[in-house]
Amino acid sequence: MRVGIGHDTHRLAEGRPLLLGGVRVDSPRGLVGHSDADVVLHAVTDALLGAAGLGDIGEAYPDTDPAWHNADSAVFLRETLSRLRQAGWRPVNIDVIVFAQEPRLGPIKAAIRANLATLMGLSPEAVNVKAKTGERVGHIGRSEAIACQAVVLIERTEDRGQTSEVRGQRSEVGGGQALE
Repeated sequence: MRVGIGHDTHRLAEGRPLLLGGVRVDSPRGLVGHSDADVVLHAVTDALLGAAGLGDIGEAYPDTDPAWHNADSAVFLRETLSRLRQAGWRPVNIDVIVFAQEPRLGPIKAAIRANLATLMGLSPEAVNVKAKTGERVGHIGRSEAIACQAVVLIERTEDRGQTSEVRGQRSEVGGGQALE
């Protein structure tokens, strides 16, 4: 098993659509970026790439590549999941924190959770979405940007002769206690 962490931040601007976790949010302002600027899908993609040792989202989907201009960030996630499967990994669970002063995200957390579960092929119980404000401090608190952090756990889909467990062996730990 491996753990990956991802982060993304985009600034808000008038007249742009706001997408979070692939869910369109009713807001007069949206996120600015080379693609659709979905910070949730970007952070999750980054976390998956990191957990599998496959670099980061900027390497995989550079904002200098015209192919990714206005791209649906779900494409990044689907392609990354395909790369993980090819490398013998699958996601187990995900925990996401969205940092936004506004709009208030409480009413849409369940929709983001459900969409992430669908996109990742996980049960909704394996996906958690939290929302935090910036307490009116910094770029998040001044409603200039929205950020996201994501943590994912991945596991091997097949036994490739690699294991992190040693079974049937005893190991002495301080005080003479034996662990099995």
